[in-house]
Amino acid sequence: MTSEPRGELPLRELLLDGKQVPAADGRTFTVLDPSNGTALAQVALAGAADVDQAVAAARAAFTAPEWARMRAADRGRLLNRIAQAIRAEAGQLAHLESRDVGKPLGQAKADVEAAARYFEFYAGVADKLGGSTIPLGPGLLDYTVREPIGVSGQIIPFNYPLQNTARGSAPALAAGCTVVLKPSPEAPLTPLEIGRIALECGLPPGVLNVLPGDGETGAALAGHPDIDQVTFTGSVPTGIKVAQAAAANVVPSVVELGGKSPVVVFADADFDLALGAVAGSAFGNAGQTCSAGTRILLQRGAEEFLDKLVAHAASLKLGPGLTDPDIGPLVAARQRDRVQGYLDLARQEGADVRTGGGAPADPALADGYYIEPTVLTGLTNQARCAREEIFGPVVTVIDFDDPEEALAIANDTPYGLSSYVWTRDLDKALRMAEGIRAGQVYVNATGVGTGIELPFGGYKHSGWGREKGLEALASYTQTKNVCIGFGNGS
Repeated sequence: MTSEPRGELPLRELLLDGKQVPAADGRTFTVLDPSNGTALAQVALAGAADVDQAVAAARAAFTAPEWARMRAADRGRLLNRIAQAIRAEAGQLAHLESRDVGKPLGQAKADVEAAARYFEFYAGVADKLGGSTIPLGPGLLDYTVREPIGVSGQIIPFNYPLQNTARGSAPALAAGCTVVLKPSPEAPLTPLEIGRIALECGLPPGVLNVLPGDGETGAALAGHPDIDQVTFTGSVPTGIKVAQAAAANVVPSVVELGGKSPVVVFADADFDLALGAVAGSAFGNAGQTCSAGTRILLQRGAEEFLDKLVAHAASLKLGPGLTDPDIGPLVAARQRDRVQGYLDLARQEGADVRTGGGAPADPALADGYYIEPTVLTGLTNQARCAREEIFGPVVTVIDFDDPEEALAIANDTPYGLSSYVWTRDLDKALRMAEGIRAGQVYVNATGVGTGIELPFGGYKHSGWGREKGLEALASYTQTKNVCIGFGNGS
């Protein structure tokens, strides 16, 4: 992102109260194509005044008859229409996603389908959010109802803008909430398109507002006194600030703050089955995935797997997203520089760079934000490159002897988002699944591209609360208890 315009560019405005409008102070920023650094679009930059207007619009829409009195079944039908409309524009959305964040076109197409599935999934549960009765004895009727929590403020990152827009807004809308969503300044284009599509499908004005902005915009939203819930995905330091801002107004939050996910590969694993999944998790989306398995714990005696992984990483093709390579660019120059800084640090820490290790030599890629897929060995679990989230196509391989040592290393991290275990031994698989402290444990499977239906969230510094699946609805509803006495029971 840059604040300086570069020639005549299409202007994308805020989506506020059902209208496309400029920022209140007229500010804009330029979105760059990460494959070559050229200007892609000019986007309105929301400020605190715009956040105030959007929250007011969302509050009014929450109580307006068009939304508040809409039958749950009708909300479900509306979400289904949005899902169908997303699929109808799949080609255009994938093309825009690929250009905006550098994502390979095939991955962008998969993200479009995932966005549609989120709306489809939550459409199916919109009219099933029932309560229960509680038996208190004769003359007393006690029951619970689940009511929408209200206005949801959602701050999403740059790595999966289509998916994250749908992942947060679909369950909120299914529950009857309204949303003010702030996409990353490095990936604002497809979230604005989802907002447009939702309006064209009949979503009432003000129910979904999209405000591209920077850190100041996010701070204004997280700390706004008239929102009822905050959802944030991003770094630990920013997540702490968001949670503190929300807590100051006694507002609950869901925060997903990244990870350093272990991949435990035992010597008895099916290496051919594991290879594609492990590499896909680590290098897919250029490593810019919070649940990526970037800390590979390899049992001694399984060196064959390391050789296969190094050869596979070296064979991956880099290029602009629209050419549908194996790996596209990182989202921005600052992200490329961050990853390169970690690679420089790894060498200082004594790492053996088995493949990759920096920017590609191909002059055709020189203007883009590329980093080669990299495999590091020779580091312990105490090295910074083994403990800190790099958010690039970089894996660290650490040896272990037995399941107890693997479990100790896997849990020796401040994070606890995802984990992966590869073994043919059911006993070892169950012991690892029981012992790993993480929100997700995948055995002979990978979390990348798996279910909309599965709850997603972390332990420890990876955050709290759950997104995806039925569990996400708990963040957007609250329980009211009603107790009625009659006859002689009161």
